[in-house]
Amino acid sequence: MLSSYRQIFASPGTLAFSSTGFISRLPISMTGIGIVTMLSELRGSFGVAGLVSATMAVSAAILGPQVSRLVDRHGQRRIVLPATALTVAAAVGLLLCARLEAPVWTLFVFAAGMGVMPSTGAMVRARWAHLYRDESPRLHTAYSFEAVVDEICFIVGPILSVTLATAVFPEAGVLLAGVFLAVGVALFAAQRSTEPPVHPAARQAGSPVILNAGLQVLILTFVATGAIFGSVEVVTVAYAKAQGHGATSGPILALWALGSCLAGVVFGTLKLTGSMAVRFLGGVVFMAVSMVPLLLLAESVNGIGGLAAVGGALLIAGIAISPTLITAMALVERLVPAAQLTEGMTWTTTGLALGVAVGSSAGGWVVDAAGAATGYWVPLAAGLFGVVAAVAGLGRLRTGLTADAPAVPSAETVDLER
Repeated sequence: MLSSYRQIFASPGTLAFSSTGFISRLPISMTGIGIVTMLSELRGSFGVAGLVSATMAVSAAILGPQVSRLVDRHGQRRIVLPATALTVAAAVGLLLCARLEAPVWTLFVFAAGMGVMPSTGAMVRARWAHLYRDESPRLHTAYSFEAVVDEICFIVGPILSVTLATAVFPEAGVLLAGVFLAVGVALFAAQRSTEPPVHPAARQAGSPVILNAGLQVLILTFVATGAIFGSVEVVTVAYAKAQGHGATSGPILALWALGSCLAGVVFGTLKLTGSMAVRFLGGVVFMAVSMVPLLLLAESVNGIGGLAAVGGALLIAGIAISPTLITAMALVERLVPAAQLTEGMTWTTTGLALGVAVGSSAGGWVVDAAGAATGYWVPLAAGLFGVVAAVAGLGRLRTGLTADAPAVPSAETVDLER
């Protein structure tokens, strides 16, 4: 198993861009839950906290494709540094407004400004694609490795963010996320030798990638997937707090990421056959079904036993995440012309971000209105919607996979992040 992963680091510079990408990816897992924890402590409402976090997600969904187009046309380093500077400035504004009890609307303004946060995980995958585009087994392993790195981020990040926010001061989690972003991006941008080339002329050719029927299915399905992510995060924080153990929400969410991490490690070593579209559908169904025991346990068990049960259910539910996301990236690579991979992956990420916005907002309002345990109905409903979308679009995915995408030089590939 380990030999498969050692092979992908044979090329010079791969360890450097992957490790610095890990540092700059930690804020993705820290910021949303950091905002929810910070504002629930300072403002006393999970509804407001969820809406502010959702505002950042919606902003990222709108601005993300624009940032990716700029990266395609001008290169990673020229875009990632100014985008990071804008993100850090907006984060500082949000922290000051939260601490100084500024009007609620100011929180939404600065949260929206944080939507320009660059996706370094996306650019890491772009470098892997540039190196191993003609070596499918290595590229599959590289994508799987990065999915594992994503999940490690989601194990470490929530623990850091929630622990700091509850044990030090409420703004500490978001503050540390900003530090990781600034340092990680600076180190990543310094890795010039592995930066993929840009192809602005090829990038401007062809019809908009959003018109691709198979891609539309993936976007819709990932709206549902994002709603699962966003609602589980908010509801679990509220559930742990309702049980009198608020600081445990980080470790509990880390179990969810751990399940995905372990599944991703194994998935990366497999030699897969059969329909990629059917494999994707199976992952979406597993995600939806895994929400049922989570809801039942949260409603039937209280106290520390309930927290342990929810943690165990999330560990099992996490098994579906990495394989589904890895398969989705492979589907986009097959469905979309090579020079439009950045835009195609960004639109899929946009669907995920929109889903996170809807899920975190809906989860917060259900918690405020009916209690934390009832909030787990939201990810279950989102999972069922995802199954319907995937089943209805299975034919489109199969048709897209049998068609030959135009062979155009690729600019870069983009990541799917929670």
